[in-house]
Amino acid sequence: MELKRVVVTGLGCINPLGNTVEETWENIVAGKSGAAPITKFDASAFKTQFACEIKNFNPADYIDRKEARKMDAYCQYSVAAAAQAIDDSGLDLEKVDKDRVGVIMGVGIGGMRTFEDEIVNWGVNGPTMGPKFNPFFIPKMIGDIACGHISIRYGFRGPNYITASACASSTNALADAFNLIRLGKADIIVGGGAEAAIAACGVGGFNAMHALSTRNDEPEKASRPFSASRDGFVMAEGASMLILEELEHAKARGAKIYAEMVGAGMSADAHHITASHPEGLGAKLVMKNALEDAGLQPEDIDYINVHGTSTPVGDISEVKAIKDLFGDAAYKLNISSTKSMTGHLLGAAGATEALFSVLAVKNDIVPPTINHEEGDEDPEIDYSLNFTFNTAQKREVRAALSNTFGFGGHNACVIFKKYAE
Repeated sequence: MELKRVVVTGLGCINPLGNTVEETWENIVAGKSGAAPITKFDASAFKTQFACEIKNFNPADYIDRKEARKMDAYCQYSVAAAAQAIDDSGLDLEKVDKDRVGVIMGVGIGGMRTFEDEIVNWGVNGPTMGPKFNPFFIPKMIGDIACGHISIRYGFRGPNYITASACASSTNALADAFNLIRLGKADIIVGGGAEAAIAACGVGGFNAMHALSTRNDEPEKASRPFSASRDGFVMAEGASMLILEELEHAKARGAKIYAEMVGAGMSADAHHITASHPEGLGAKLVMKNALEDAGLQPEDIDYINVHGTSTPVGDISEVKAIKDLFGDAAYKLNISSTKSMTGHLLGAAGATEALFSVLAVKNDIVPPTINHEEGDEDPEIDYSLNFTFNTAQKREVRAALSNTFGFGGHNACVIFKKYAE
């Protein structure tokens, strides 16, 4: 069976650096940070008091006010990003076969704020008022409901589900979408991810496991991948969506094409519930699997958007994996962690970084890894590699690879390259 080709024809995002793709990309290329003191709740008693929050988002721009009240924030972001991507794709929804249009998203946690609000309300009022829960509690909280809202809104009756593999969730979603289209099971899939876990239990939980940076005096400088002084990741929220489309279907309607998706890989560390393998074995394997799937060699990759969370162990293991797999080619490519600017979007990280990888291929610009300072070198990291520190770099990007690694040892990787006949 000949596999079909898959291209990216639309993009949408709600991001700590902007509420459109254009605004976000402009700030990414400029090297801006989305980190600031937390406003979603009173974080004054927490070890970490900052995050990369969505700013100036009005759900009424996309969703009827009555309907928006039935959605958790992660779901509102999802619907908004999907609306942007569909509009950007130029799809004529009256002409597409909606039986062959699907929605597949990655969601690591789902409606955490909704869950927290309902349980706190029960804890405060339950003993005297009894079990009075909002009838929309469950439909707002569950992770799959965003896919449902998008399919209902547009009448898409194709494959519809979420993947949940912690921080690798939305990369797994894109991999599934890619495979379903190239196997001929769908013509178009709205693929992506969303998260909105900046809540007391989210920050408190990650603080308890010492995963978050506590650089409260300089939040905008807290995410500093590959620097010796890194002390944990910065929590973020948002959603990103890509329209993945079968090539002939896209050509037949005259769609613009950002890039071609050519490969996806998956692996497991089989090592620890939260820590990556110290030698990067799972990370090396997932990139190897993606390259083989794409039919590419290490020297064909010009840019890697790394997982690069700014954690002490994770950054080192990923660098080891890149050096082991790419060999001499590792010193000819650009590496960057856009988490240095966006923070870590958890389940939405993969789709967000895939979106940036697509734009790097389209525009021949590699986003920077910000916040690296001279003298802040880790002796376990090889700085002969090009980490694209602090300033974006213009170069030809023939193909870009995007890594995501999740708690539980879940690894996923996708590859995009320039589209050519």
